[in-house]
Order: sequence, then C-alpha cells, then structure tokens
Amino acid sequence: MSPAGDQPASGLRLTIDAGGLPLADVMPGDSIALNGACMTVVHKTTTTFAVDVSRESLNCTAGLDAPGAEVNLEKALTLADRLGGHLVSGHVDGLGTVTKFAPVGESWELVIDAPAALAKYLAYKGSIVVNGVSLTVNRIADTATACSFSINVIPHTIAVTTLKHLKAGVRVNLEIDLIARYVERMLSATADPQRSA
Repeated sequence: MSPAGDQPASGLRLTIDAGGLPLADVMPGDSIALNGACMTVVHKTTTTFAVDVSRESLNCTAGLDAPGAEVNLEKALTLADRLGGHLVSGHVDGLGTVTKFAPVGESWELVIDAPAALAKYLAYKGSIVVNGVSLTVNRIADTATACSFSINVIPHTIAVTTLKHLKAGVRVNLEIDLIARYVERMLSATADPQRSA
C-alpha cells in the first residue's frame, strides 16, 4: 500500500496477492472487484496485481485500506461465462454495520443494519452483495434509521470468503440487486416524467 499522489487527499495504490485467483488472462485496464468494489488493474505480475483507489472510493467503502487484510476478489464476467448467481456490478451502494454473526446449526446467521435509503431495494429471498459476496436475504425489519436484514451463510461460503472475519460493529460494503435498481428508476420516472436523472 502506498500513496497514489503527493496530496493529503490522494488515494492509495494497493498491491494485492491474488492467492488462488489465476491472473494469466488479466491485463492492465481489466476490472477486478475488491470486497465488492470494482477497481482497475494498473500493474500485474504472475501472482500479484496493483490498483489505484481514489480517495472518494476509500471514503465510500470499508476494508480496502487495512494493510495485510484479506479481501474477496472477483474478476469481471465476460459474455462467454456461465452465470450462476445474480448480476453484480461492483458498485458499492452503501455501508452496512454487522450487528450479529453467530453459528446457527451448521451455518451462520449474519445480521446487518443497512442505511434506511437502501430499504426499498431489500426483499425477502432477494439478493444482496456483502463485501463482494452474493447472498440471499432471509428476514427484513425496517426501523426509522436503518433496515436490518438477516442472511444464512453456509459453511462453504465461510470457508472461501472473508466473511469468516466479521463480527458485530464491523462495517461492510453493500451492493443492491441490479434489477431492483432499474425497476426503481423506471417506476420513479413513470410517476414523475419531469424528474431529472
């Protein structure tokens, strides 16, 4: 991790050890999501890659500026790839706060408070991305200041992602369902045709 510029408001250049993520097909300019935040590769070796993260991105995300921390990695989907989950764009829509992470039977229950502005995008059995991991919402409870939602995390997901490190009070990156985003825009534009984008 090093400053990406010489100003106090500069971002950071992060060098990531890719672990088991193969980099043979990755070129500078390609996108790789770090904990759900899409970044552009600016340099790579056979086992590492570097990205420049703007101060704005650092201000709007969690967990990218901790040296030595594990991050979830995902390469961009190509049109030739199999689509096995829901569509994820790598755009962080807000930060949530973990309120509970505890074993329940063979799985784990993850409860997160999301900003109230994201409540309309969360649905029972709908999709949400937490730190780059696509998950299914099991329960929702709206309050005046937040939308609390619960997720069941299976052992495989715990084993292969950084979700295993979560605990109450930790902030996480949230991305809402892409289709929900477009539906909301279409409905709001229909209700008020003069509304600007």
